[in-house]
Amino acid sequence: MGLYRTGRKGIYIHIPFCISKCIYCDFCSAPADDATKERYVDALCHEIEVAGEKASAAGDDRNISTIFFGGGTPSILHSALLVKIMKVVSDAFTVADDAEITVECNPGTLSRSKLETYRDIGVNRLSIGLQSPNNRELKNLGRIHTYEQFEESYIAARLAGFDNINVDIMSAIPNQTLAGYEDNLRKVIALNTEHISAYSLIVEEGTPLYNMVERTHGKFLPSEDEDREMYAMTKAMLADAGYSRYEISNYAKPGRECRHNISYWERADYLGFGAAAASLIGKRRFTNTDDVASYIANPIDNHSEEQLLAVNDEMEEYMFLGLRMMKGVDTVRFGELFGKSYDEVYGSITDRQIEQGLMVRDGNRVCLTDIGIDVSNTVMAEYML
Repeated sequence: MGLYRTGRKGIYIHIPFCISKCIYCDFCSAPADDATKERYVDALCHEIEVAGEKASAAGDDRNISTIFFGGGTPSILHSALLVKIMKVVSDAFTVADDAEITVECNPGTLSRSKLETYRDIGVNRLSIGLQSPNNRELKNLGRIHTYEQFEESYIAARLAGFDNINVDIMSAIPNQTLAGYEDNLRKVIALNTEHISAYSLIVEEGTPLYNMVERTHGKFLPSEDEDREMYAMTKAMLADAGYSRYEISNYAKPGRECRHNISYWERADYLGFGAAAASLIGKRRFTNTDDVASYIANPIDNHSEEQLLAVNDEMEEYMFLGLRMMKGVDTVRFGELFGKSYDEVYGSITDRQIEQGLMVRDGNRVCLTDIGIDVSNTVMAEYML
């Protein structure tokens, strides 16, 4: 019996290094010297090799349709290290000819030669962490790049032949105004990039930003009403510019949706490699240790968490993740996956939310309305079993 379900599978590779940690970041990331990065990549490659051997021994086809390098800042690695990782992945698994391969990048870490190397090894999608085209706002976030550096990186990526680029933009930034955010959106739209991820800043406990908010009672943050206005502005302006919203925070030109993330939201199998990376294989989920030194010392079976999902857990996840997408969830697939009809499990809840104007049902699909999206956390809480 194979380890994986049949069908598409993705690989997520975590690179936990950055030049400087931003004040709002609670991800597994930190600055490191070159020697540490090299040891980490060696451990990472070993983990990938062993996973490929296990899949081969189990008789799996090992076909991979998406690869996503996240972090941290993957583009901080020397090109040779990314080349090494991609070679190991290609040897251990069968990477589809049309695979979507994404690298997260930060402005100031990209050169023309590095970008050309990315193209040579099959990378065909970039995700650039701009966050704001306003240098004062970038400084308030603790970002170390300027908008001018972003422009240089973006132009270099285009010249290197990249025609599928995501740009991150953030709202509710400290001391941000509605007029300032509108100007930010106009600048990002003018780039004519293929994909835009638009997020509202979340103040995570344990970060320097959280401590600042606690000390000042959040006086420097936009109000909740302003945050909602920025959210509405994002939807309207990106729609007018030809971007289709396909997930709560993600907008794309036609055909440029992120395939890797869609697979994740649809609960396809994915393999996570590197410190803090999570995997989902059938009913089994496991997460690697987030201690980089511990991971380097033992990248195999060094899990901080391992869980065998009960069917109720799977059904809840299917709903929570699927309802993030504008197309919602497929009720027929629900029955195929879990052996119970959708209406048997969630029919009464969905009917009630339809009556409240929070959801709509169209054939075999159930999705949130605009009102439902605005209160999505409350709506999704009702799908806990």
